Amino acid sequence: MKISPFFQHLRSAYQAEIDDLTFDSEGRDVLRQRLAERRKELGFLIQMMELSPEMVSVVLHQGFRFKSTAAMDHLLSHEAEDLPGWDTLADTIQLTPWAQILVDKLLDEPRGDWFLSVAAGLEYMYAKVDHTPVAKAASEDGDDEDSEDSPANAMDAEEEEEARAREEAGQDWMVEQGFDRKD
Repeated sequence: MKISPFFQHLRSAYQAEIDDLTFDSEGRDVLRQRLAERRKELGFLIQMMELSPEMVSVVLHQGFRFKSTAAMDHLLSHEAEDLPGWDTLADTIQLTPWAQILVDKLLDEPRGDWFLSVAAGLEYMYAKVDHTPVAKAASEDGDDEDSEDSPANAMDAEEEEEARAREEAGQDWMVEQGFDRKD
C-alpha cells in the first residue's frame, strides 16, 4: 500500500487527536464521553473541515465499517486535490446509524464530499494500526521493518515545513476560538 504524503501527515495528526481524547489527566479512559461531546459540537467544527480535517474527522471515529480494502488502499494513494468523491466510496463503506446522521449533515456542506473521503481514509489507517502498548513500543524502538511508508521517509523538508505551517495555523485558529494550545 502506497500512502500519499497528504495522508502520511494527517495520519500522525489524527492518531495524536485520538490519543488526546482518550485519557483524562488522571489516566481514566474517557474517549467515549469526549467523542460524544465532539459530535454535539459538529456545527462549530464544520468550520475547520479544510484547515484541520484530522480534528473534525474524530467525530466519525468508529463509525465506518470498510468492505473493500482495495478501494481504501487506492484512496490513500491520492493527494488532497485528487481524492475520489464520497459517492465513489460510499458503496465500499458501511456506516453505523449514528455516523449516517453526521454524514448526511456533512454532505450538506460545500466541501463535505471531500472531507468525508479524508475522514474515511484517516479512520481506515487508524483501524489498520495495532494501538496496544506493546505495538507502540516496538514501533518507537524502530522495530518496524516496513519503514518505506513512514512519514519521515515520505515527506521531504518542504512538505514537512508546509505540514508544520498548517498545523500551527490550525492551532492558532483554535486558540482564537477559546481552546487551549496543544503542546
